[in-house]
Amino acid sequence: MKIFHSPASPFVRKCMVAAHELGIADRIEKLPSAADPVKRDANILPKNPLGQVPTFLCDDGQVLYDSRVICEYLDATHAGALFPKSGTERWARLTELALADGMTAAALLARYETMLRPEALRWKDWTEGQLAKVRTGLEWLEMATPSFGDRGLGQRAGRAFRHRAHPGRRRHAARRR
Repeated sequence: MKIFHSPASPFVRKCMVAAHELGIADRIEKLPSAADPVKRDANILPKNPLGQVPTFLCDDGQVLYDSRVICEYLDATHAGALFPKSGTERWARLTELALADGMTAAALLARYETMLRPEALRWKDWTEGQLAKVRTGLEWLEMATPSFGDRGLGQRAGRAFRHRAHPGRRRHAARRR
């Protein structure tokens, strides 16, 4: 098994966390990539028309892309229990996964807007709209964390996001203590 890899990609990291949880991370060869949001990696394009990571090469020659597909594949083919097999619990976990992926994508889009787009072309309202998706997702996680088994998970993630998105909040929070 091989994965086109970029250490900066949260979606590749998600796949590798799943592989670690399943005890198979050492069996996956990490192929270097030059994946970039603007210029697609020419080495990946023959395998994935999107030219992006993660792109996963199965031992049987099948090619998978999108971290959700790759994580499901790893779980299904390695007797995992990362995803419930059926029923209401399965749909709840997949919905939570979709939320996490959507929050990650929104955060990346905001990052690209502020770091890659020329300053004269940046759209502040669009960036704020993306960050609002992350904030409301974190708020939902704060309420739903019992289903994750750790009540403080959403709260810690929310605090971390708010401090990164609004650095001045850290000073204000320290004054309130």
